[in-house]
Amino acid sequence: MTTKPFQALADLASKSRQSAKGLPQKIESVPRWRGLGFMILGVRCVAPMGQITEMMEVPGFTRLPGVHPWVIGLSNVRGRLLPLFDLAMFLGGHLGQQKKNHRVLVLETEDLFSGLVVEQAMGMQHFELSWYSEEIEGDFPGSLQPYLAGSYTDTNSQTWIVMDFFRVAGDQRFSNASLV
Repeated sequence: MTTKPFQALADLASKSRQSAKGLPQKIESVPRWRGLGFMILGVRCVAPMGQITEMMEVPGFTRLPGVHPWVIGLSNVRGRLLPLFDLAMFLGGHLGQQKKNHRVLVLETEDLFSGLVVEQAMGMQHFELSWYSEEIEGDFPGSLQPYLAGSYTDTNSQTWIVMDFFRVAGDQRFSNASLV
């Protein structure tokens, strides 16, 4: 080999440029909305991420006397007392029979720490902002209406109804679970 080191490096650089791929195209990112998907009363819903602090399996609980039937009971979760509510029953229905699928969505505000039991959690959902509609399409029980805040239709043409848990928490019936 009579090639000088500089020439070898120049040849290597030339070959690298010839086989190099171009830079990726600059693609504008689309703003997205995130929420936690769940089923209630057979309806596909989504709650804003800022409203749900945790999702968990239904923990053990103690029943409470003198409360509405939609109050499941009280649970000790990591040293904090978490009241559990059957969201379907609160809305005038009942939870599905597949108890192994039931999940608790924890709602925590300055004044409230509550667990809402839903039929099934469907994980985090992402929607382009342009997919939002104030109109809510599809069949859903009328008891959901006061707590709804629009809907998203995903790329599979599935409608996800946005449920505002702060509206649920603000409902007088919800904040006064006592029968007395």
